[in-house]
Amino acid sequence: MVAVRSAQGNHFVKNLLELMSPEDVAISSAFGKSTALHYAARAGNIEAAMWLVNKNPRSLYLCNIDRRVPLEEAVMFRRRNLILYLLEVTIKYINIKTDGNFPIDLQVMIAGDQFDIALSLVQRHHEWARMAPNWSPRELSSALHLTILKPYAFRSGTHLNWWQRLIYSYVPMKLEDFAYHSTHQGDIENPVDSFIPVKQKLYNVFWKVTQMLVPEIKYWQELKGKHYQVLELVKHLCNDVAKLNYSEAEETIRIPLIKAASVGIPEVVEVIFTVFPDAIANIETDMGQNVFQVAIVNRCESVFNLIYQFREEARETILSYADKNLRTCLDLAACLESEQKLYLRAHAAGAALQMQRELQWFKEVEKFSIFHGTRELSRNKTPAMIFTETHEELVKEGEKWIKDTANSCTIVAALVATMVFAAAITVPGGNDDKSGLPILFKDRAFIIFIISDALALFSSTSSVLLFLSILTSRYAEIDFLYTLPKRLVIGLVTLFFSTISMMVAFSTTLYLVLGYEKAWIIVPVTAFSCIPVTLFASLQFPLLLDMVNSTCGPSIFGKQSDRILY
Repeated sequence: MVAVRSAQGNHFVKNLLELMSPEDVAISSAFGKSTALHYAARAGNIEAAMWLVNKNPRSLYLCNIDRRVPLEEAVMFRRRNLILYLLEVTIKYINIKTDGNFPIDLQVMIAGDQFDIALSLVQRHHEWARMAPNWSPRELSSALHLTILKPYAFRSGTHLNWWQRLIYSYVPMKLEDFAYHSTHQGDIENPVDSFIPVKQKLYNVFWKVTQMLVPEIKYWQELKGKHYQVLELVKHLCNDVAKLNYSEAEETIRIPLIKAASVGIPEVVEVIFTVFPDAIANIETDMGQNVFQVAIVNRCESVFNLIYQFREEARETILSYADKNLRTCLDLAACLESEQKLYLRAHAAGAALQMQRELQWFKEVEKFSIFHGTRELSRNKTPAMIFTETHEELVKEGEKWIKDTANSCTIVAALVATMVFAAAITVPGGNDDKSGLPILFKDRAFIIFIISDALALFSSTSSVLLFLSILTSRYAEIDFLYTLPKRLVIGLVTLFFSTISMMVAFSTTLYLVLGYEKAWIIVPVTAFSCIPVTLFASLQFPLLLDMVNSTCGPSIFGKQSDRILY
């Protein structure tokens, strides 16, 4: 058992196995009740595992103290190659001791992130979707629920920037083919059809060459393949659960559906809606909230956007439901979300942007409300009044954050305006005593200096005025939606432009003073002048990008697919 933990001891293991009987291989250790095959599975020693299985195939089905077979040990320790081998031989010897029943729970594969293998198992044995593992608590008794608990495995749970999304959308998906897979899917690079169009061949050659030149492409292929496999797994699980009677199916699907809506996995919600249309109206939380109310409470716009795939007459009906506290979707949108999410988002992009997002949610849900914000609750408060009351502290935090930002930027813009104004009245080279004109006014570099200095002055002055308008704003709730963010965006852009213009003016000044006799000075001056511009861009660009995307970018709400769900 000690020797199989490392491949370096395989020579000793091979010689020792020749002296052992099959019964000796099945002996368990005193601690943990693990066999030698368990230890080989944990270490990923595939060569030793092959010798042990050939000596006694029944060791594949022996459980340790944790009631796990060697295959499960390999899954828990992420030993990929050993998983494939043990799975193959387990299927080969499946009738030795198990009477045709597979000795591994599907949830073990899912817990070990082996989604492709789990998909193959579900396709071969549909009943495994309903097997509850002994090691899981009650809330994890469903393989579907366990899949939902891994949102990072779905496309919606993978956060990509714009260039990553571009690569992801075009890269071909690579699907691995396993010997035990009964329904071979093939892949886009190696199609099984005997006739392949010339266009397809060129496409395949292009991506093969690209992968050789850019090895990172393989990562995106595997990522896209994993997302596909997880979604297919969910579809198979839902189809298997649909074969249960209605009450069992509804109970099995309820927790995964609510969980998917709360963590923001629209793919799962859409699949469940397709298989269980009644879940839209019948499945609720303990508070009596439906899926879309859960999405509103947790501010999961990706799940809420599924409402746009409903018929128009169904939207108002679904969003007009009231929970056990008689709160509709508009009431829930008016309430502030959990403190934990508020803390994370407020520190990520500023309380002002958080307030803007809250207003966007309230305005969007208000479009679907048949009461249009006029219905009074038992506490004599309309949704608008609830919004004002629950967001009072956020407004104060947003006001403080945006004032601090405007104050800091105002100081910088004022300094730039002061410097470029002084440079304008004390031009390099001096003025002619008789005419008063600049001595170097015919030089091209001087023209560049004058233009850049003027642009710096005008843009910095505009920036100061914009930040002053922010500081003197009334800071009403509605101002956080468009007015304040737009002013801050324009102020940051003009400040950035004034900084660039100022550095150009400074560089041309040095050239006019020293450039004729020391031309080499141009290179270091140009290089060093880029440093403050680069620093400003790197420090302020993330904030500016967030503000632009949130204010001027596409709305976070809207139809994502043309498929009608209800």
